[in-house]
Amino acid sequence: MFIDKLINRPKTTQPLRADNMDPPLRCLAKAISWRITGSLDTIMLAWFFTQEITVAISIGLTEVVTKVVLYYLHERAWSRTSFGRPKPLPCAVSV
Repeated sequence: MFIDKLINRPKTTQPLRADNMDPPLRCLAKAISWRITGSLDTIMLAWFFTQEITVAISIGLTEVVTKVVLYYLHERAWSRTSFGRPKPLPCAVSV
C-alpha cells in the first residue's frame, strides 16, 4: 500500500539537487497566486454568509494581513525546533 511505501522507502543522505528545485521567482509567483486564491475564497465565503460585498472585501483584506503575520510567526517558531531535522554528524577530532 501507499503507507508501506512511505514508511519503508530507502533513506537518502543526498541533499535535493538544485536542478530539481523551482527558481525563486517561480516560488514567489506560486506563493502570490496561492494567497490570491485563498483570499478570493475567503471573500466569496464572507459574501455568501453576510450578503454584504463591502464586509466580505474587508474580511478578505484583513485576512491577507493576519495570515502573513501568522505564517511568519509560525515559521519562526518552527525554525527554533529540531523536530524532523536530521541529527548532525559528530565531528571527527584529528590528533
